[in-house]
Amino acid sequence: MVQLAGACLVQSCLLLLAGAGQSRGPSGREPAASCQLRGKQSELNSFLWTIKRDPPSYFFGTIHVPYTRVWDFIPENSKKAFQHSHIVYFELDLTDPYTISALTSCQLLPQGENLQDVLPRDIYRRLKRHLEYVKLMMPSWMTPDQRGKGLYADYLFNAIAGNWERKRPVWVMLMVNSLTEVDIKSRGVPVLDLYLAQEAERLRKQTGAVEKVEEQCHPLNGLNFSQVIFALNQTLLQQESLRAGSLQIPYTTEDLIKHYNCGDLNSIIFSHDTSQVPNFINATLPPHERITAQEIDNYFRQELIYKRNERMGKRVKDLLEEYPDKSFFFAFGAGGDQENSRGLLNG
Repeated sequence: MVQLAGACLVQSCLLLLAGAGQSRGPSGREPAASCQLRGKQSELNSFLWTIKRDPPSYFFGTIHVPYTRVWDFIPENSKKAFQHSHIVYFELDLTDPYTISALTSCQLLPQGENLQDVLPRDIYRRLKRHLEYVKLMMPSWMTPDQRGKGLYADYLFNAIAGNWERKRPVWVMLMVNSLTEVDIKSRGVPVLDLYLAQEAERLRKQTGAVEKVEEQCHPLNGLNFSQVIFALNQTLLQQESLRAGSLQIPYTTEDLIKHYNCGDLNSIIFSHDTSQVPNFINATLPPHERITAQEIDNYFRQELIYKRNERMGKRVKDLLEEYPDKSFFFAFGAGGDQENSRGLLNG
């Protein structure tokens, strides 16, 4: 299961510019499809793991959706763990201006190059046509609540897609995959990670990050040119099919939110999270393209799951050993969080 939590976080924070043991975790005992969200909050499954030490520390699995969609369903034990922790750590430091500027520069083509210079002509034309469609439709996608907050379509389009001709193709692919009606309707409210970062700052907690910007950014720039062109083409094909009404995405953000609120980490839905990286492997691809899709999947799995989990787990372990008298609250993407906690607890 490929959990590209890092890729998601990179996109989210940029687009939002407008000796231990496991004591408790999500049981997954009730299928999310039957979860009615009617139980008492204290009875809901929790995406919280406790690291048994004195004082205790915690792993909390976040989700990259507006916090207002999930906050009421996060059990009190998770909120209390956050409140009582001395230090809060995230994947990246979302409140540091350097984070945003470094992520922005990481996306850009080398000086003097434009997307039109590097993309095949047909793909460039289709990309331009699709972005024109999005810009045309965006006013109708905006909600009255967004307009009431002074968030307007032109501003939002420029915040997300401005300067797109200077971006590397892989980042344009991620951008296109996030420019959907459902995604646009959610803009203007911080995602859960950012909300927790803002709350930690408000509560004057010490904060930090276990990753550097370059570690999240460079793996995405590491795909070779033919792989990136394949990925961008597949993303455009998917969006064009959605526009034509000939394709329906099997797992939506709404599905993801429901499963998260039901505490169902083990569901298949979490392999189709809001990472904005499409799943390119499907049975309709000709054999040679299926090989390319598998290569991309393997690359992301290696770079953004295995290597990343090992690196993050080591840094978490070092922090716990360096500050034995401090209680930490580690807030990482839910899919990767489970793997990281297992690795640390088993280490």
